[in-house]
Amino acid sequence: MTAYPITDHSYDVVVVGAGGSGLRATLGCAQAGLRTVNITKVFPTRSHTVAAQGGISASLGNMMEDDWRWHMFDTVKGSDWLGDQDAIEYLCREAPTAVYELEHFGVPFS
Repeated sequence: MTAYPITDHSYDVVVVGAGGSGLRATLGCAQAGLRTVNITKVFPTRSHTVAAQGGISASLGNMMEDDWRWHMFDTVKGSDWLGDQDAIEYLCREAPTAVYELEHFGVPFS
């Protein structure tokens, strides 16, 4: 006999961590129809993402003309041409969409 009741749970996906990536992964899995749970040792507003510094880059074109290809060139150049250029291309091409999605989720940018 145990000192407390044990409850079994069953999920398709268990995401550990409620920072930005963990919450986005949880949302994506749930939207795909998977039984999903997110577990964390702290409240989501105390997870690491709120402490992140350093900024985010995307070719939004909100201040002047911009293009994801320029962002890609800067990133490849900044890696001394050692970065995975296919990955960099994907990252830079998809960055504006990702930033707008984060903004619509209510992520505060300073």
